[in-house]
Order: sequence, then C-alpha cells, then structure tokens
Amino acid sequence: MGCIQSIRCKPKSFRDSIIVLEVKTCIDSNPTSIDESSSVVLRYRTPHFRAHAHVLVPPVAGQETWTIGWIQACNHMEFYNTYGNKGMSSWELPDLRDGKIQAISDSDGVNYPWYGNTTETCTIVGPTKKDSKFTVSMNDNFYPSVTWGVPVSDSNVPQLSSIHRDQSFTTWLVAINKATSETLILQTIRWRMRLHINVDPDKPLGQRAVLDEPITQEQPQILGKNEPIPANAMVKPNANDAQVLMWRPKNGVPVVVIPPKY
Repeated sequence: MGCIQSIRCKPKSFRDSIIVLEVKTCIDSNPTSIDESSSVVLRYRTPHFRAHAHVLVPPVAGQETWTIGWIQACNHMEFYNTYGNKGMSSWELPDLRDGKIQAISDSDGVNYPWYGNTTETCTIVGPTKKDSKFTVSMNDNFYPSVTWGVPVSDSNVPQLSSIHRDQSFTTWLVAINKATSETLILQTIRWRMRLHINVDPDKPLGQRAVLDEPITQEQPQILGKNEPIPANAMVKPNANDAQVLMWRPKNGVPVVVIPPKY
C-alpha cells in the first residue's frame, strides 16, 4: 500500500517557524502472521504502523533547546482471548475502560512523553546559524503471546478458541521547548489496528489458528486540523505499565491475573 502524504506550509510566527516539509504514514500491507511453534502459547505479529516526518528548523537565535518528535497515546483497547465456554482473558486499561480518561501514554516508559529517543526524536540546541533539516520516524506493532490453556488453570490443555483485538491510537508530531515546556503540535495522525483469529483447540499444533478479517488494515489518517494532546498522554503511567490481565469466567467472579506495574 502506498503511504499517505501531507505537505505543510511555513507558519507565519517566529515561534512556529519549524517547517514540516512532509509527513508520510502507512500500515504495512502484509497480514498478521501466526506462530504455533510453542505448545504453551500462540504468538502473532501484526503489520507495522509507520510514520516519518521531514522537518526544517530555521536558525535559532537564542539559547533555546527544542526537541521535535513523536508522542503517541492509546484511545481505545479491546483485547479478548476466548476459551470456549470457560470464559475469556482480557488485557484492560481500567481508567480508559471506565471512561475516567480519554487516552493513556504509549511512551516507551523511559523517555516521557516521547514514544522513543532514537529515530523518534531530534534535539536542536540554539543558537544555530544554519537551517537544521532532519527526519524523525517511528513504528509500532503487536507481538504478544496468548496461552493455549486457561490462564488461571494449572492445566495447559488447549482451550483457546478465538482472539479479538481492536485498538485505536493518536500520534502527534510535536516540538517542545526544554526550558519553558512550550509545546507546538505540528501534525496529528489517527490509526487503528484490528484482528480476529479463530482457533480450533482440538486440531494438532500448527493447524489450530486461522486469521479472520480484516486481512488488510485500514490506513492511518493525517488530520487536517490538529488535535490537542490529553494530559494523560504526556505523563506516567504508560499503557504497558497500566494494563491488567483479567480472567472473566462465564460463571463466577472476575480475577486479576496480572496486576498493573505501577
């Protein structure tokens, strides 16, 4: 699939003098791959979401330090693993699930609020005499492991019957002033990753799982009007630390299998 492109014009104000020359974003066209090599877990790997921005910063006159890069937040998460008539396990973000927050940080957990600090960001330290031109890029995908057996059982008898996942994200290209924390939103992208895997636990290992729709993911949207960044997207905890694994039986009380890390 071809990437969507967006061309931005030079802003008028000096403080907004950062020029986004081009933004490209796409989700790879390959389908989710399924790995049944383990007798304990099923693994799957989704295609990658990718975002690249070419940025031009004119000379910075003062002793200012700006970091330009990607910030991402999760807006919605459904991640259910069904085990026949026994029940389902579910990865959940409680505050997001209960509507207490609109989004949660998807930072790497170290370089808040940034998604990462290698290709994902670039820092300009003023004063500079020449234009600074650079690229910031990021990618994201899912590569989880799901137990064949019921996660609250000592038995590893295969009972997994389906996997459902539907997650939505907002990704921002942002410039932040290190001294003042002034934040300039340069671009906003929305994207979604969905999958459904049907599993027949009675079949031999290697023949159990089949990828259902969608085979190809919806392509990301570059928004014509930028959206503000929710406060929760800028601070701890991130989604990986806040998520909990629940066991929700068909009959009985839900059980926390893996509590949050924070």
